[in-house]
Parts: sequence; C-alpha cells; structure tokens
Amino acid sequence: MTKVAVIAHAGKTIGGGLEELRVVLSRAGITDPIWSEVPKSRYAPERVQRALDEGAELVFVWGGDGMVQRSIDRLAGSGVTFAIIPAGTANLFASSLDIPSDIEEAVEIGLNGRDRTLDVGKINGERFAVMAGAGLDAHMIEEADGGLKDRFGRLAYIWTASKSLRKEPFKARIEINDELWYKGKASCVLLGNVGSLFGGIEAFDNAEPDDGLLEVGVTNAEGLGQWARTVARTAIGTTAQSPFVQVTKAKKVRIELDRKVAYELDGGAREPTKLLKVKIQPGAITVRVPMPA
Repeated sequence: MTKVAVIAHAGKTIGGGLEELRVVLSRAGITDPIWSEVPKSRYAPERVQRALDEGAELVFVWGGDGMVQRSIDRLAGSGVTFAIIPAGTANLFASSLDIPSDIEEAVEIGLNGRDRTLDVGKINGERFAVMAGAGLDAHMIEEADGGLKDRFGRLAYIWTASKSLRKEPFKARIEINDELWYKGKASCVLLGNVGSLFGGIEAFDNAEPDDGLLEVGVTNAEGLGQWARTVARTAIGTTAQSPFVQVTKAKKVRIELDRKVAYELDGGAREPTKLLKVKIQPGAITVRVPMPA
C-alpha cells in the first residue's frame, strides 16, 4: 500500500471540506494517512518535508495555487508524486491539468491517475508552477491578499486591478539567455510555466509546462484605455498581437528595474525588489493527472 500524506490549508474548503476528504480516502483504503493542516500556506514546506521524512510516497495538497506553490518548492527534485485537491480561489495549476474542484474526482485522480513530469520556474531562489510577475499583477495580488480575497474571491482581483492601473510604469532591462531583449518602460512583466489566466484567457500561446522553457512577456500599456485594448486583443486573438506587448521564450531571464517593484509567484505577493533572476528547472516535479480519455 502506498504511504499517503495530506497537507491541507485549513482555511480553504470545497464540498464537504476536510471531513469529506477523510471519508473519501478511507473508502479508498487510506485509513491512516500522514495528516497535517496549516493556517497559512507559508507553513506548508516544513510539513511537506516532515511527510517526506516519514516516508510519504504520494502527497495530497489541499488548497489553491499558493498552497501548491509552497509545497512544490519543497517537493521539487524529491521524486515523490503529489496530487492536488483544488480548494483555493483560482486553482490555475489544477485547471491547466484538468483536475476538477470535486473531492471524490480529485482523490480518484490522485490515487489512480497517471504520473506526469513537469517543469517549474525558479525566481529569486523560490520555485513556481504557474506564473510569476512584477508590476501590475503583483500590485493586484498584494492588495487583494487577506480580507478582500477571503471575502470576495476573484472579484477582489478585479477591484484591486482597477486601482493598480493608475500606478506609474517603471523602467526595465531584460536579458534573455544572457542577451539583451528589452529595455524601456514597463507596467508588467510576466513569466509563465502555463498559459492560462482567469476565465480561460491565454496570456501565452502554446505554453506547455514540460517543454523546458518559460514564457516571458512584458507590456508597456498605461492607463485604462491601453489596458482595455490589450485585454481585448488577448481575449479575441493572441497576446503577441497587442502593440503594447512583447513576448518570447527562455531558459534563463534577468530583470533589472529602476526602482523596487512588487513581484508575485503563483498568486503570492513577495517583497519589492529591483532585481529578478529567473530560470527553468526541467522535469522537477511529478504530479498525478487524469488518465487519457
């Protein structure tokens, strides 16, 4: 019998909550998993390491993208498979892998799905599975964290985004694989391991989490008008068709900013910085995904 661990964000829930998860696992024969609940996602790495030390062979992560990111940061390179129970606000990583926000279905995938080996990005020493960014998206996430996001979910991001559009752009110098690629004003720099944002909008076309490359995008859109045009172009066509957007792919990225700017990874805000060092780590994690149709 596979030794199973559950690392759960106690503040997130779907369906019948963690009690239903216990019942579903028990029905599947997992009656005594290594079980750990955390009040905040930042405590997850320590609990993941403890589960690995106790011999866990399959780790269920209960929560949203932030919880998944914190867990992946410790699971990467361990060779241990993990499964996701999407109980967060966005769940972009889970949805990109077709893992449903349903406890029974997610457990079934976790126990009987197939293993898929995926890349992760690493920004300033910390790993991410979905996206990282500096500028508008980071300001939006930073202001939504806490009460607003807990009360209003995704609507909190829309509210804070409308406020963040008024912020002054910064100057950026971006090197791709040690060569200068962009120099000038920017309002947002995005780095993606997958392509989708909220509502199925594709920030990056043809992004794959196992191609050994990161997607890189920078926009110099300013104000509501230019951002509206950029979002509209993204919704009906491709991001790269916007006159305010430049995109490419990379194994290694260095971003120098003219002032300290907030950045985020997988929906978690981080302290402002003037330098971002980013690289791809191919095949760093193994995740349990649905069997092919």
